[in-house]
Amino acid sequence: MWEQEIDINQVVEIRTKTTTYLGVGAINKMTDIADVLAQKGIKKTVIVTGKGSHIKSGAWEVVKKALDEKEIDYILYSKITPNPTADHVDEAAEMAKEFGATAVIAIGGGSPIDAGKSVAVLLAYPDKTARELCEFKFPVEKAVPIIAINLTHGTGTEVDRFAVITIPEKDFKPALAFDCLYPLYSIDDPALMTKLPPDQTSYVSIDAVNHVIEAATTKLGNPFAITLAKETIAVIAKYLPIARQNPSDLTARYYLLYASMIAGTAFDNGLLHLTHALEHPLSGLKPDLAHGLGLGIILPAVVKQIYPAKGKILADILSPIVPGLKGSPDEVPKVYEELKKWLKEAGIKECLSEEGFSAADVDKLIKLAFETPSLSSLLSIAPVEATEAVIREIYMDSM
Repeated sequence: MWEQEIDINQVVEIRTKTTTYLGVGAINKMTDIADVLAQKGIKKTVIVTGKGSHIKSGAWEVVKKALDEKEIDYILYSKITPNPTADHVDEAAEMAKEFGATAVIAIGGGSPIDAGKSVAVLLAYPDKTARELCEFKFPVEKAVPIIAINLTHGTGTEVDRFAVITIPEKDFKPALAFDCLYPLYSIDDPALMTKLPPDQTSYVSIDAVNHVIEAATTKLGNPFAITLAKETIAVIAKYLPIARQNPSDLTARYYLLYASMIAGTAFDNGLLHLTHALEHPLSGLKPDLAHGLGLGIILPAVVKQIYPAKGKILADILSPIVPGLKGSPDEVPKVYEELKKWLKEAGIKECLSEEGFSAADVDKLIKLAFETPSLSSLLSIAPVEATEAVIREIYMDSM
């Protein structure tokens, strides 16, 4: 296959609205990025990251050296957890403001990068809070420069304008979408991801699969999103089993990272609908639930609902997983069962009950789907009308 003709050690520039450095050794581009920051007059930055992945991956050593060489001071906020909260963002932003930071470097997967993006907004609006940001209480038009150093291959946040932050007391997990959230530069280095365990490898990759299935089938679906969707699913179907079996396989990590990146671009253009709108209440209610796992569990039930409306597109993009589909409504049982089978083989649990949910939670989940800021916008562009009955059926079918 042509993939073998690609030199994964050659670092190339991928230009969307963000300039992304993709390839083994891309972390070393941090030297060039630090030079750009210095030229922009940035003398202080805040590093937003999780508790240890920035060190274990080897990213921090390179970042620290690059900043020291350019005499850019930094302060480290390393408390970000999965499904980061408004409290994390406020704490990091306050620390950054007191320090005088005028740029953000986020190191990690979706959670640290999303938190970093939110901090960047609050540094541009120092009188605002994360809750005001997440509940859309003020217009957002600017942020300080954002550098994203990606440590997982799933969210696509390093190339898009989105961020997700939780308001814990309300179980809200809204999706922010502002043009100022595009990172200035991003680093996608597969060598930083070889320590991802098999389950996490699956969860982040299934996040990317969901991004493209939704982006290709929204009311805003377009040929670009559909083309990227087909490529994403084909690449993940091929390389996810390899990465699960051999986490240090750099070629597998490279292509899963590439798939995640183009999936982020796909939903930056086609947006999302039911699966993400219904997963956010799940991990809003139970923050320990991995986002990609929640998505994977409810995906078959969502596809069952939307296949009659978008069968031709789904038949095409799902062909690497479920070959031989024609797109006719009578294929719904087949695509449902085959998708569940593939997800199970990829390490995704079959039922929400395995994660502690029950039918008693469904009313609360439906309420959150309709009331969480921003999720109604996703529901409004679903390819079928997102009625309470449809949402209830998806949740119950996934229990």
